[in-house]
Amino acid sequence: MSETDSSALAPQADQRTLRGVITDWGGVMTNPIIETVTAWLEADGIDRDSYRTVMRAWVAQAYADGDDVSPIRALERGECTEAEFERQLAEQLIRDDGGAVVADGLLARMFAASEYDHLMHDLIRAARQAGLRTGLLSNSWGGGYPRDLFPELFDAVVISGEVGMRKPEPAIFRLAAELLELDPGECLFIDDIEENIRAAEAVGLVGVHHRNAEQTAARVRELLGISV
Repeated sequence: MSETDSSALAPQADQRTLRGVITDWGGVMTNPIIETVTAWLEADGIDRDSYRTVMRAWVAQAYADGDDVSPIRALERGECTEAEFERQLAEQLIRDDGGAVVADGLLARMFAASEYDHLMHDLIRAARQAGLRTGLLSNSWGGGYPRDLFPELFDAVVISGEVGMRKPEPAIFRLAAELLELDPGECLFIDDIEENIRAAEAVGLVGVHHRNAEQTAARVRELLGISV
């Protein structure tokens, strides 16, 4: 969604009573996923073209209509184990030195360079302190969530693999709102994937497409009237 599209939402959103904020985790509450992936590819000596080729195809499958086999969709819905996904991905990758990519622990290495985006954490805390309900809605690629932080950040947590649904499925957005005891139209939703924003808006949530923390914080302040 472009900045123009986002601005076009303002009149509609401002007429609503927004009482909740739901956010993605990786790439929103953390540094961009591309940074963690790049660090992993360099550390493991993996050929970037081989990674781009497989991920381009797998992501397209994951967001396409229909029931075609999709490793990403299966992982995020909890229909395959992390070990099974790691094995499938490792088989598709090529090391710069021609050696085999180690499958065991691949996902942990992929996200090892993740760092908290402190402005986004402060934004969620500010929303909660202002009396809004806050929730996490994340498509899981592993169990490396800092769950010790969740009680201070979120009133409800929805992890895709734990509920057998994934973004952009409509039911998972409705579940997140329901757990906050809110209607979808009372919720703001933040995500770095445009397809997920469109799906959330179709259910009735107000979407904010995350590109960086400063822009997102400004948009959330505009919609909710809170400061960080």
